[in-house]
Order: sequence, then C-alpha cells, then structure tokens
Amino acid sequence: MAEERVDGGVRSVQVALDVLEAVAFSDEELGVTQIAERLGLTKGSVHRHLLTLVERGYLVQNPATTRYSRGPRSRLLAHYAPEADLIQLASGPMRELRDLLGHSVVLSESSPRGALVLSKIGGTAAIEIGVRPGSELPFHSSAQGKVLLAFASNGMRERVLARALPASTPHTMTDRKLVEDELVRVAREGFASAPEQAMLGINAVAAPIFDEKDSCAGALALVGSIQFLPADIDAKSVAALKAAAAQISRLLGHGRIRQKTA
Repeated sequence: MAEERVDGGVRSVQVALDVLEAVAFSDEELGVTQIAERLGLTKGSVHRHLLTLVERGYLVQNPATTRYSRGPRSRLLAHYAPEADLIQLASGPMRELRDLLGHSVVLSESSPRGALVLSKIGGTAAIEIGVRPGSELPFHSSAQGKVLLAFASNGMRERVLARALPASTPHTMTDRKLVEDELVRVAREGFASAPEQAMLGINAVAAPIFDEKDSCAGALALVGSIQFLPADIDAKSVAALKAAAAQISRLLGHGRIRQKTA
C-alpha cells in the first residue's frame, strides 16, 4: 500500500527529517517528550523514528540521560559539504557586524518554504533576540524572505506569490500587490525590513548576499526589538549591513568574473 503523501512528499520521510532536524539544530540534547512537543507529534511516533535514526548512525542516545544528539553519520555529511561553505565564510563578517552595532546577526538562504536560518550570532544586549538555526521564515513577512524573493527568479517568485500569504501579526502584508510593490523597492534599494510583520515587538533588516554567478546565495539580517531596531532604521546601520553582506559576497567570488572580463 502506498504511503500517505503530504504536500507532494511521503509523510513518514517528512516526519523522520523533522525529528532529525529538531535534534541536529538544537544547542542541547533533546528527549522524546521535548521533540514531540516541538513537532506536535505523539511520543510513540517520535520514538519509532528515533530508533531508526540511531540505528543508521544519524543520531546517538546518551545512555546516562536517554536524550539524543547528532550522530557520526550526520557529522560525516557535514564533512563532505562544499569547501566554499556559506556559514564558514560569513562567520567573520557576521561577528564584526554584531560587534559594531550590537544587534543579533542572522544568516539565511532560500528553501522551498521560506528563508532557512543557517546560523546566528547573538547580540550584546542583556536580553538576546534571535531565531533558531533550522527555522524557516515566511518569504512575505520576514526581511530575509523578502530579500531572497526580490532577487529570485521570476518563476520562483510567481510560485511563492501564487500561494496564500497568511498573516503572522496585524502588520503582515497579505495582499499580493502590496508584496510585489515591496519586492520592487527591496530590489531597488538593496535591503528589506519587516517591522513587527513576523512577530510583534521584533524587527529585522536584511541585505542580499551574491555568489560568483551573480545569484542571490543568501540574506544577512540584523534582528532586534522594535525599541532598538526601529522601523525607520538609521542609514549608518543599513550601510554597515550592506557592507558586511558585500564582504561575504566577495568571499563567495562575487564580482570576480566581471573583473576578469573588464
């Protein structure tokens, strides 16, 4: 009997990947109950998938705590990642940007469902504001998503905007025409903001990162409370953000081909 499919994928595979990502992107070991609560699944379902992931070496169980963490096969996959790894190349400029402005700095890249958070560096304030690596932020209501969509192909942009644009807060833009107008502005000005559009009290400002093929490889964002990162962000912060994104772009080879043919 064929397995039930959800949104074009096999349900059991989706659950297994959700369990794997929940553990892999966590800063601490997780137990069955924690994983089930985070994913909205039953403990029985989570436990069955954990057994398989442990058996295949993608996760390991701590015998002392019975909690789970990344296994040797997950680390092996990371070892074979491309040498020009975006996370590694961006770490230096991200830290410098955080030290300069004090805000949390977040790195994201495009996924089919939104802006996938790759890494973050916490801000210098006593109360840290950020997002967990592995989280996916909606294209239309996050600064990172707007940047990735503004510089995406026409086909991808059409597929995203053809879907429903749900409201995360009363400030979220849900009208397609308004979102399209916003994307035009983002492409023209080179940055996006999303004051209280993804979460009340939070703002983010993002700029694009380009690779050697002039494709948008990711988005670099400042994230903070609306009190310290206001909707009308100052020009100095925007300039610093753009400079850091441009620095990462150069590390990825952006502009290299143009310089050779000039």
